[in-house]
Amino acid sequence: MPAEANVTTAVAKLTGLERTAVLMLGLGEKYAAEILKYMGPKEVQEIGGAMAGLTNITKSMMEQVMQDFVETIGEQTSLGLGSDEYIRNMLTSALGTDKAAGVIDRILLGRNSKGLEQLKWMDARQIADVIRLEHPQIISIVLSFLDPDQAAAVLAEFPDRVRTDIVMRIATLDGIQPASLQELDEILEKQFSGAGAAKNTNLGGVKKAADILNFVDGTVEQQVIEAISDADEDLATEIQDNMFVFENLAEVDDRGMQTLLREVSSDQLLLALRGAVEGLRDKIFSNMSSRAAEMLKDDLDAAQPARLSDVEAAQKEILSVARRLADAGEISLGGGGGDDFI
Repeated sequence: MPAEANVTTAVAKLTGLERTAVLMLGLGEKYAAEILKYMGPKEVQEIGGAMAGLTNITKSMMEQVMQDFVETIGEQTSLGLGSDEYIRNMLTSALGTDKAAGVIDRILLGRNSKGLEQLKWMDARQIADVIRLEHPQIISIVLSFLDPDQAAAVLAEFPDRVRTDIVMRIATLDGIQPASLQELDEILEKQFSGAGAAKNTNLGGVKKAADILNFVDGTVEQQVIEAISDADEDLATEIQDNMFVFENLAEVDDRGMQTLLREVSSDQLLLALRGAVEGLRDKIFSNMSSRAAEMLKDDLDAAQPARLSDVEAAQKEILSVARRLADAGEISLGGGGGDDFI
């Protein structure tokens, strides 16, 4: 019994991403590869990094993770009895209509990524090189299609003047006709090859522009907002109102905060809290064990001064984790936490 208790405790200390990595390793190369086929580039990178970073994982721990997974699946659906409609509803509920569309295509229709979807597997500089000579409106559509953090990295590859124009176009973009998106998709496909249907037509908008700016460097963010404000003060204000900044984490409920803290390293949290307001610090301390909170407070008191850019970078990394958890339905950035998932 003591040994079993130790295994359970050790597994409980693993983050959701680490448990996923253990599960993938336990499935073996063949089956893990089949699962990865249906994931996006960001998920593949995160899981691959977690698998590479696993240490001190015993056979008993792996068996415990797999047993927990089987039990969770057993509570949710009857294995082997799924249907296309069930899968569509499940993915749409989990990911939202737009994000689920591409995944549904790959799973149910056996389609490969093409055009716009293929861009998600490229690095920021490559994407910028592909679209640099396109009309700013085309660039804004492409960036609206990408995940905000990837779009932010691409945006950073453009000159200041172009950045401002692109963000303003994204903020004022009110969707795009399916036929136009299909045409753009086919143009890009000629460069990358592949097949698939373009389904995402609800692109752009103030929220999308705000999401992208949430991920750019603090200096760039300020420059873009100031430039937009000079051209359209109301639009700049609306974008800022939709941006989720580090201080907003104080609005996350206790359960959600505890989920977030399990996904963040101590060093990362220590650096990010250098620039945090007292209310957010108190929120974080209250959702840690007394001992862990006291240790963190002592570390903060003894910490050497850090560069503002490093503090902002750590805060943005934590915000990125928070958004990933929110997209997965594990936390709510506006309050009201979610269930834990592997």
